[in-house]
Amino acid sequence: MTNTRVAWAAAKTNDLSALWMPFTANRSFKQAPRLFARAEGTHFFTDDGRRVLDGTSGLWCVTAGHCRPRIVEAIRRQAGELDFAGTFQMGHTKAFECASRLVNIAPPGFDHVFFTNSGSEAVDTALKIALAYHRAKGNGAKTRLIGRERGYHGSNLGGTAVGGIAANRKMFGALVAGVDHLRHTHDLTRNAYSRGEPEYGAELADDLERLVALHDASTIAAVIVEPVACSAGVLIPPRGYLQRLAAICARHDILLIFDEVITAFGRLGAPFAAEYFAIEPDIITTAKGITNGAVPMGAVFVRSKIYDAFMSGPESAIELSHGYTYSGHPLACAAAIATLDTLQAEGLLTRAAELAPYWQDAVHSLAGLPHVIDVRNIGLIGAVELDPVPDNPGKRAHARFVEAFRRGILVRATGDVIALAPPLIIAEREIDELIDVLSGVLKSVAD
Repeated sequence: MTNTRVAWAAAKTNDLSALWMPFTANRSFKQAPRLFARAEGTHFFTDDGRRVLDGTSGLWCVTAGHCRPRIVEAIRRQAGELDFAGTFQMGHTKAFECASRLVNIAPPGFDHVFFTNSGSEAVDTALKIALAYHRAKGNGAKTRLIGRERGYHGSNLGGTAVGGIAANRKMFGALVAGVDHLRHTHDLTRNAYSRGEPEYGAELADDLERLVALHDASTIAAVIVEPVACSAGVLIPPRGYLQRLAAICARHDILLIFDEVITAFGRLGAPFAAEYFAIEPDIITTAKGITNGAVPMGAVFVRSKIYDAFMSGPESAIELSHGYTYSGHPLACAAAIATLDTLQAEGLLTRAAELAPYWQDAVHSLAGLPHVIDVRNIGLIGAVELDPVPDNPGKRAHARFVEAFRRGILVRATGDVIALAPPLIIAEREIDELIDVLSGVLKSVAD
């Protein structure tokens, strides 16, 4: 009986059917699974021992490379000292230290941080803060939220509602009331093969004026955009677009939320995209790179004017009725502090700016290959857009993603785009390897 029970347990443990995988074609994957067993530096290693160059920083998050000793040791040490401490009417020192360290690298004026466990939670938190802020200021009619077509803001209810990717929305009905969307900025006709920010399209920011005229500014609480819309295929803002959008928001007392879940912590060559683009948003959402992907964590940065608006009434009263059991979890805070130490000690918050020219030339060498209709880049992010298979969007990019993995590189297929965002520690020779292998894939896969 004991042997039978052990054999049954082993079989169940190795049965892939138990896990319902996120954003995955589950049936297809489980017929030919791609499984990682360990990682180090810029590489994954599969369960059968193959070495795979990580061209996507895991999932846009492992900015300092995999299994960095300082981060690993910080998590291990913290787990042995304080495994959990609640942050509802309680606290622990690591949370306060972590928040202080984060605001010290944030753009000027962002003096307060609210901790979450993911980018999705950070977005929903930012949206709730925006709504509550206007109510606290006596503008309770400001309840409308504006996202952007082809935007991605996580998979929680609020983030999905302000997001603008149709496939992510269509199964879930009306989502959240009072949401509208700006036009997206992707314009292949005028901006194909741009190097850095495209030249044309700043005027697309004026679409916000159309929504103001439609709904009236007195009803609009916030606009949320990604500085670079990465998950929808690396859509880089036209030169001057974000500045124009920020000016319209300021004119109408609309909060501007930058979703920097991907772009924060050095991806563009500055600690935050807000600094890279010289924009002053009101709220910034982060996650992913905040702990180098080692422990789930997110953080919402707010300007002092927003925090201060809540600090009224009786001192014993809860100012914001919002939070999560694991907000500011000790292990996450330890990982975040060690990640900041690593990023700062190795100059990784600005290294993308040093690599950007080499990266740009490497990525644009893929222009002209079969089915390629655009190549674009910014910071240490790149994208190759493919013409879609008629009546089967996404098939062409997925086939090349699978073949790239077989040949030893990890890229990301999103729609008909191959997206690239390697760890910030990548060497030029590894950039060459990544692009050489991808070039071979683009040349050889036929469909």
